[in-house]
Amino acid sequence: MSDEGGGQVVVEHQSNTGKWALIVLAVAFVAGSAYAGFTLYSSVDKLNKDLSASQAQVAQLQNRMQTAEASEETLAHQLGMTKKELAARAAALQAQTQAAEEKLEQEQKTQGSQISAVSGDVAGVKKDVTGVRSDVASTQTDLAATKAKLESTIGDLGVQSGLIAHTRDDLDVLKHRGDRNYYEFTLLKGAKPQPVATVSLQLKKADAKHGKYTLNVSSDDKTIEKRDRNIAEPIQFYSGRDHLLFELVVWNVDKNKATGYLSTPKSAPVPVTAN
Repeated sequence: MSDEGGGQVVVEHQSNTGKWALIVLAVAFVAGSAYAGFTLYSSVDKLNKDLSASQAQVAQLQNRMQTAEASEETLAHQLGMTKKELAARAAALQAQTQAAEEKLEQEQKTQGSQISAVSGDVAGVKKDVTGVRSDVASTQTDLAATKAKLESTIGDLGVQSGLIAHTRDDLDVLKHRGDRNYYEFTLLKGAKPQPVATVSLQLKKADAKHGKYTLNVSSDDKTIEKRDRNIAEPIQFYSGRDHLLFELVVWNVDKNKATGYLSTPKSAPVPVTAN
C-alpha cells in the first residue's frame, strides 16, 4: 500500500509541473502576439499617415496645375487669344529673343573686328608720323648742310661779304632770304658784254682745269678787268650814284663758259628787264 501511495505523489508532482509549463508558454504566446499586433498597428498607422501626406501633396499639385491653367486661360482671355495662340506667341517671343541674342553677339564680334581695324589704322598713322618726323629731321639736316655751304667771306675789295652761293640751289635759298637782289647769269667767251642788272659783264678767259676765269665789269661808264679770279671768290665793286656795293660770284667754269650770279643791295636800281 505504501508503494501505491508513493506513486500517486510523483504523478501529481509531474502534473503540476506540466501545468506551469503550459501557463508560461501561454503567457509568452500572448505577449508575443500583443507585441506583433502593436508593431503591425504602428506600421499601418505610419502607412496611413504617409498616404495622407502623399494625397495632400497630390491635391496641392493638382491645385497648382489648375491655378496655372486658370492663369493661362485668364491671360489668354485678357490678350484676346486662345491657349494655343498664347503658346505660339510665347514660342515666337522666345525665338525673337534668341535671334536678338545671336544678333547682339554678331555685332559684338563685328565691333571687335572694327576696333582691330581701327587699331591697325592708328598704328599706320603712327608709322606715317614717324616717317614724317624722319623726313623733317632729314630736311633740317639738309638745311644745316646748305647753311654750312653758304659761307661768309672777304671780297676782293677787302669788304666782308654776305653769304656765298656755290650752286643754283644755294642761290634759291639766298633769294628766299630776301636780304639782297640776285641776278643769275651765264657768260660765253668771246661774246659781247652782257647786261646783268644795271651793269654789263664780258667773259674774256675761262680755265676749267684750274677753276679760274677773267672778265670785264662795265659800270658807270667805266670798265674794270677782274683777272684770274677763282671759282666762288666774291668779286666786289661799287656802282651807282649812291656808291652801292655790288658783288658777283662765279660757281662754275667750263671751257668757254662761266655761270654765276650778281647780287645788289635792296636799295639799288632795278633794271626794266633783268636777266
